[in-house]
Amino acid sequence: MNNQQQSDSNQFVGNLKNGIWVFGISSWVFGITDRSIASFSDGYLSALDLTQLFTAATFFVAWLFLKPTSKA
Repeated sequence: MNNQQQSDSNQFVGNLKNGIWVFGISSWVFGITDRSIASFSDGYLSALDLTQLFTAATFFVAWLFLKPTSKA
């Protein structure tokens, strides 16, 4: 019985990790889209706009590399 509980617990934690990761992807895409629209809305890109876009894109790529691994 204890082995079954641990298996269910591990599955729950794995699903939670994947859910948080997918939510993070959607959040980063929204953030990058928002920054892009705000940057291009005034007609020109400043150095600050480019820095913000580059930083957000870098963190997004780093988030993609943090994908949880599945243990079969």
